[in-house]
This record gives sequence, structure tokens and C-alpha cells, in this order.
Amino acid sequence: MGFPRLSFALGLFCISSVWGFGVDPALRINVFSELLLGETAFEGVSQVQGFHDESRAFLFQGASRNVKATEDVAERMLRKLKNKSEFTVVATLKQERLNSGVILSIHHADQRFLELESSGQRNEVRLHFRTQGGQPHTETFPYTLADDQWHKVSLAVSASHVVLHVDCNRIYERVVDVPSMDIPEGTSFWLGQRNGAHGFFKGTMQDVQILVMPQGYISQCPDLNRTCPTCNDFHGLVQKIMELQDILAKTSSKLSMAEEKMNGLDSCYCERTCSVKGVIYRQDETWTDGCRNCTCTNGTVQCETISCPPPNCPSGTAPTYVKGACCKECQPVCLFSGRELVEGETRTIRDNGMCLLLECRDQTMRTVVTPSCPELKCPEVEQITLVDRCCKICRGYDFCVEDNPCIENSDCMNLEAAARCSCKDGFRPLRDDNAYCEDIDECAEGKHYCRENTMCVNTPGSFMCICHTGYIRIDDYSCTEHDECATGLHNCDENALCFNTVGGHSCSCKPGYTGNGTVCRALCDGLCQNGGTCVSPNACICQQGFTGKKCEKDIDECSTGLVECDSRASCVNLPGWYHCECQEGYHDNGMFSVNGESCEDVDECKTGRNTCANDTVCFNLDGGYDCRCPHGHNCTGDCIHDNKVKHNGQIWVLENDRCSVCSCQSGLVMCRRMVCDCENPTVDLFCCPECDPRLSSQCLHQNGLLTYGSGDTWVENCQQCQCLQGEVDCWPLSCPSVDCDFTMVPEGECCARCVTDPCQADTIRNDITKTCTDEHGITRFSGSSWVKHGTECTLCQCKNGHICCSVDPMCL
Repeated sequence: MGFPRLSFALGLFCISSVWGFGVDPALRINVFSELLLGETAFEGVSQVQGFHDESRAFLFQGASRNVKATEDVAERMLRKLKNKSEFTVVATLKQERLNSGVILSIHHADQRFLELESSGQRNEVRLHFRTQGGQPHTETFPYTLADDQWHKVSLAVSASHVVLHVDCNRIYERVVDVPSMDIPEGTSFWLGQRNGAHGFFKGTMQDVQILVMPQGYISQCPDLNRTCPTCNDFHGLVQKIMELQDILAKTSSKLSMAEEKMNGLDSCYCERTCSVKGVIYRQDETWTDGCRNCTCTNGTVQCETISCPPPNCPSGTAPTYVKGACCKECQPVCLFSGRELVEGETRTIRDNGMCLLLECRDQTMRTVVTPSCPELKCPEVEQITLVDRCCKICRGYDFCVEDNPCIENSDCMNLEAAARCSCKDGFRPLRDDNAYCEDIDECAEGKHYCRENTMCVNTPGSFMCICHTGYIRIDDYSCTEHDECATGLHNCDENALCFNTVGGHSCSCKPGYTGNGTVCRALCDGLCQNGGTCVSPNACICQQGFTGKKCEKDIDECSTGLVECDSRASCVNLPGWYHCECQEGYHDNGMFSVNGESCEDVDECKTGRNTCANDTVCFNLDGGYDCRCPHGHNCTGDCIHDNKVKHNGQIWVLENDRCSVCSCQSGLVMCRRMVCDCENPTVDLFCCPECDPRLSSQCLHQNGLLTYGSGDTWVENCQQCQCLQGEVDCWPLSCPSVDCDFTMVPEGECCARCVTDPCQADTIRNDITKTCTDEHGITRFSGSSWVKHGTECTLCQCKNGHICCSVDPMCL
């Protein structure tokens, strides 16, 4: 189905059924119940009166608390959320004014998978998450929750669709990069704080839940019912079409290969033979090989061990092995000194230095004439007398050379008075005398050491591990697809050592560096500030816009003369960068030029943005206005501010900003921030946090090594942070807007830049009307990905009509 028809079908589906208000318990994570709040004592948390009496509410106070789920509880909760693309965070809360705190946080090390934060210092709600591309992302919603009032808050995520409701009103609706809920083991779950040191929420919370469903705000506000499918429904349908396209391409390729092979077999007739010890055997031909009966089957020798029946020997005979036979046969026996000897066995009788040799023949011990004994070349103490011969031998005599009894896959071993057989390594005995031994099939019996990407092949007495086609050998037992270390197709840090392993490789940081091998950092003791990177001991590479040995100094592009703004704009220095901001009395015409050329005059008289009293006339000026008194009138010079009359010369403090002072001068209102005099003992610390000397107002840097005073600001991991009265609040750095289809964030920088090559882009503005045609002629939507035919690790992606292929990181 074409995409327009698909969209139309989904549009018709919008008149589908309405949800009920109940929530399946399997889809609900009740955070208070899981953490046993009220039953387990947490420092800084106490039960109080809530917004309603139907559930318990808790007051969160102080900065020495640790409200964290245990490992088993966190695993149980996050199991419901793992790999889900639709969920809703709901809470009822009353947050203290100016508090910046985290409502809940799900993170693993420094990777925040889901964190909801409310900043009372900047009056905004922040959603922190990781995208499916593995990039950290913060979505900011300007709104004040920290006003010491009760609010019902819900934040619903459905694939790329995010909706924020406050008090049952839809406040924001955004389209974002799809969040990744691929939550690893060991992920922690915190309530009312980011971790044990930062992000402490101060206030009361009630009914904190995560609902693994779209539009979970309906549980808070039943009147807001669902009437249309979610974005996730749509994404799921599109994804299913892409998967079917991929299956179709692979199936077509396999069918084509099968047809080629079948066509080649139609004209063939082959008889497979077997070659054993230089003898050729035809199909189904049988023969006896030692203690085995063998058959040639389809070119393969298949042997079965001969099963010897138990011998039933008549009186006067006994079972024994006969040369050339596998099984024991009945042979006549003789009695000698109370013992039975079988046919052919010999014994000696010695008397006064004389020796008589007797042999068992026809059930009678008969005398055997022996030749004279050879002269021995060993001392008498090394000479040995045997029971079956008259001549002595020297110690170490080789009985195996004299008469080797070992026949198949067996080694002859010399003992002091005789020879015995022992099966070779990799063989097992077929007889109790070990004269015949058969090969042990280690592959069939699972007694081999072959590892991944190999095939076990049995060999006489051993086995071989054969690499699968396309793989190369690492050692005798393992193979890998390719040597990532030798070819450079690895993800080891440049300061790490690469070790090739089965199916991949491992990385280990070089001496003097620390990390997991994929990321190795020089040991700088956390001295690099403002996002600087430690590249070697005590050497930092600073992000763009910062300088200094520790990257502690912001480059003021405005004061250094590196920037020249238009006369109607002023250069505003920001941490790490700058921008040209229209001066008061001007506004941008929508072109947003870099140097401020797009700033144009605001006609305060026409727009009503003036403070002239009724007895004066507003006269527009370039970049401002003037309140002129008509000829012949006696004007007061008063001002109109917030619909109130302010007398000429009057000074007042703004009602909504106690840190700003305004004055009326001849009809014009002038406002400025309060001047901070830290020497004045009555200075307002709220307006002048830099004057707060209290240790309790200081903040600890994220690395735990630096402290900041109240009012100090710094940059950390592309976030602007500020310390205010002991609390740290961080928000994403302001970046200039980029209006292009393909963007990327260069290494070491925080802001995206436009690029022309879509294959270099981190982020693309997907246009699903721009499709790609893969190697099978299948049409792919923009944003879809597939594994290239004939490969296992080449991942291709359609980016607005461009096909970009690279090595799949999962193969590295």
C-alpha cells in the first residue's frame, strides 16, 4: 500500500473505539508501593496530607536523603518499561517555590533513560532521555510547577510524540527523536532526586506512577478520552511494512539461488565410493576391518563394532584370543602346577642350574628343545629370569620388537617381563587386551573444544575445528568473521589496545589512561572544566568558545573584537559562543541573520508598547520613542506602566520581579536590575546570590572535586549550570537555530551544524515521500534500515532519498 493510502487508512481509524478508565495492573508501575514508602523509613521523607484522601502523600525535605529502589525492585519495575515505545509518567505534586528538583530518574551511570525534572529557577519542565541513536536529549517545556500549589502532571510518550498535561490541560505537544528504552541491567531508579548528591525535589508528591500505555493521562483526567490512534500505532504499522519488505528481498534472493542449484543437479548422476587403506569400495559394499564391520554409504565409511558373543567352551578348553581373530575362541588347555595354560603357552622348570622348557600342545605339556642362550652384555644384577623361557634377558629388553601383539590403533608398551598394549590418544579399546582400538568421535560425543564460528570435523584419534566460510582462524579452536584489530574495524579508543576475539574484539586502555577500552580518558583528576576533554595527564582540549589550561575561561567574542554586530544589535556573550541580539527598540524581521542585519525598528507608538501618559503624544524614533507635550499644554511627564499611572520621577520595584527597579522620567519608563553591593549587610541575597557567604549556599561540582559559591555558573556536558543557595540547576546550552535537512554535532562541540552529506549527519529531517531503491529493487521509506544483501555486518539506511551504508556497530 502506498504511503498516502496508508495515511488515509489511519485517518479513517481515528473514529475507533474509546478507552475505558481502568488500567491493567500489569501496565502500571506504582512507584510509592514498589518503594514501600510509609513502610520503609527514608530520611527526609514523611507522610503528610495530600491533594486528596484516596492515597498516601509524602513530603520530601532536605538534601541528605537516598530514595532509591533496591536492585531487585528496580529490575521488577524496569522490566515492564524495557523496550517500550509508549508510556506515561503521572504525578500529583506541590513543589516549593524556586526549587529545582527531579521528580523521578531512571539512569545507568551517566546515561539518563527517563528523567522528569521541574526547575523553579528557570520556570520550566525538562524531560531527559536517550534517543534510539544513543544520543542524550533534553526536551524543555517552559512552565512553572514550583509555585507551592497542587498540580496534576502527566507526560505521555508515544514513539516520537510527547504530550505534557498540567491540571488536565494540554500544555505542550511535541515531536522529538524516538526515545530508547533499551534499559540495561543494573539501571537505578530514584524518586525525588537524580542521585545521592543532586537534583533534590522539595515539596509533596502523591500518585507517582508510570503507565506503560499511551495517553495515560486519562487515569488522572477521565474526561480527556482517546479517540484516535497514537503515533506509535502509526510507526508500528510503517515498521511492519519495512520488515515485510526486508523479508521479501531476502526470500527472493534465496529462491533465486535455490533455482540455480536445482537446475545444475538435473543433468547429474554420481556414485560415491569409499577409499580405505588403498582399497576402493563401491556403494553398499561391506568388509571387515579388525573388530569392525564396515559399509560404504554415499561416499562415507560407516563402521559398527563387532559384537562378540560370550564363548561357551566345552570341558578341557578355555576362551582366548587367537591371532587374526577379533573375538575370543575356545582353545585346548593344559594343567601346570595347578594352573591352566592355553595352547601355545610355555613354562620353565629349573633345577640345580638346569632349565627345562615346556609348551602346551594337544592338552599336554611337552618338552621343547631350546638353543643355547646368547651371551648377555649386562651385569648379572641387571639380568632377569622369565617364567616362559630358559634364557635370561637384560633389563629393558624390547619385547615389542620380538613379537608385537598390538594390532590396530594401539601402542605396544614394554614392561619388565612382557609387553602390553595401550590405546593411542583419541581411541578406546575394543578388547580387554587393548590390541584393537577404535576412534573416539569427539564431535558426535561432544568431547571437543570447538567454539563459535567453527565446525567440528572428526579425525583419527583427534578432531579439527574448521572455520565457517568467510571466517578466519584465531587459534586451534575458534574463528572470527574478520580481524577487527588488524583491519581497523574496531571501536577501541586510540589510547587502548585491541585484542581480537571470537565474534569481535576486546579493548583495554593503555597504561596512564582509564576507562572501558572503548572510551579511555587520561588521568587529569577531573581538572578539565566546561566540557573540556583530558587528552593526556594535565592537558585539556577545550570545547569551542573556552580557553585556559583547565578550560576555565570563557572566550568573550564580544570584547575581543572577534564579532562585529550591526549597529541595531548588541553582541551578547554566552558560555562557549555568542549571538547578536536586537537592541531595545528593535526586533528581528524573521530572517535571523547572524550579525543582526535583520533587526528593524519597533514602532512603539503604533503597537502600543509605550508608556506615554494621556496628556502627551507618542512620537516614534529609530530604536525608541519620545513622549512629546503638545504645543500650549502643560504636561505632567507621568508614565503608564502595567495600566497604572506612575508619576514623573517616581521609583518602584516590579511586582513580579523584586530584583528590578524602575523609574518614570518624562513619560519614559526605565528599568534596571538592582545593583549588588556585597559590603552592605542588608543586601538582598535572593537578588544577589553572589553575595551569599554561607557554606550551606555553596554547591559541589558534578565531579565532586570543585565547589561553587551561590550565583556561580559553569558549563558541564553541554549544559549551563548555576548554583543558587546550595542548589544546582542545569539546563541545555542555548544553541543557534539551524534550518536544514541534515545536521551533525562535531566532536568536542555542543551545538549542531548543517552538513551537505546526509551520510555524515547525526540527525535528519525525515521526509517519507523521498524513498530509496535498494539492491533488490525494493522501495524503502526514508528512515528505514536494512542489512545489505550478501553481507552480515553492512547496515544501510535511507536518508531522504540517499542510501548510506556502514559497518553495523553491533558487529564490532
